[in-house]
Amino acid sequence: MDINDNEIALTVKGLNKSYGSHDVLKNLDLELKKGAVLGLVGLNGSGKTTTIECLLGLQSANSGLISLLTFSPQSLCEANGKVIGVFDTPSLHPNLTVHQSLEHAALLCEKIVRTPQQVETLLGIERFSKFKIRNLSLGNKRRASIAHALLGGPDLIILDEPFNGLDAGGVDDVLELIRYLNQQEGTSFLLSSHQLPYLENICSHVAILHHGKICVNGAIDTLLSDTGLTIKLRTSNESAAMTVVNSNNKIEILSSDPEGYINLLLSDMNSAELNRLLVENQVAVDELIVKTPSLTDLFREITSENNA
Repeated sequence: MDINDNEIALTVKGLNKSYGSHDVLKNLDLELKKGAVLGLVGLNGSGKTTTIECLLGLQSANSGLISLLTFSPQSLCEANGKVIGVFDTPSLHPNLTVHQSLEHAALLCEKIVRTPQQVETLLGIERFSKFKIRNLSLGNKRRASIAHALLGGPDLIILDEPFNGLDAGGVDDVLELIRYLNQQEGTSFLLSSHQLPYLENICSHVAILHHGKICVNGAIDTLLSDTGLTIKLRTSNESAAMTVVNSNNKIEILSSDPEGYINLLLSDMNSAELNRLLVENQVAVDELIVKTPSLTDLFREITSENNA
C-alpha cells in the first residue's frame, strides 16, 4: 500500500502507543479512501480517542506511520483547513457569541468557501447567532463546533462522537449534513462514535477497534453479508427439526430461547431453502423470522467476551 496514493484520504500503518507499561494501540492499521465515510467503533477504553489524538498530532505515537491527505500529523498546519477535527467536548470561547466565534475562525482560514451566516444556516443555529457560547445547550455547542469546520471547505473531517448531546432532530440534521457534504462535495469522514445505528445509517465503511487493534475494517454491506443469515424458527416438532438442521453443514444452531424459538445461523442458504428443507422432512414450520444482520450484531460478535 502506497502511503502517497492519491485515492487515499487517511492511512495508518503499524501505529503503536503506550502509557508507561500499558499498551493502548498495538500495531494499528487503518485506511480511509477518498469519498468514503468510515465509522470507528469500539468499547470504552479500546483506544478510539487516543487514535484520533495521534492522527491530529495531539499525542505522539511510539511508532508507526500516519498520513492525512499526504500530510503528517505534525504538518497539518500546512493543510490550510483541508483536514478538520471536531471533538466530543466543544472548546469554543465561552464569552463570544456564535457569530463572533465564526467570524474569528474565518479570519484564521486562508480561504473561506462559506460565510459565517451560511454555516449558521447550514447547521440550523442562525437564531442563536447573537447568543454567547456559554449560554448554548450542549447540542447547539456541537452544531457551532461543526459550523467552524465548514468555513474552509475541508476534504477530510474527523468527528469524535458527532451525535453527542443532540436530540432526534439534531441527529437527523447532522446525518443529512454529512450525507450532503459526502455526496455533493466528495468530503471524506472519519466518525468515532458508540451510536452504532446512526453509523450504519450514514457510513460506507466501518473499523472495529478492540484491545488496541483494528479487528474488522471494510465496507459495511460486505461485512454484514459475510456474517450469515440469522433465523428464529418455531415448530411443534422441535426434536425432528433439530435432527434435520444438525445434518446440514449450512446451518448452525445458535440457541433455543424461552419463547420456544430455535435460533439458527445460515451460511450459503436463504430462508426459503430452509423452509423447503424442513417441509420435505415432514417438519411443520409454525413460524420463521428472518433477522436482518446489523452493525450492532457484528460489533457484539467481535467484542464479546469469547473474542476478548
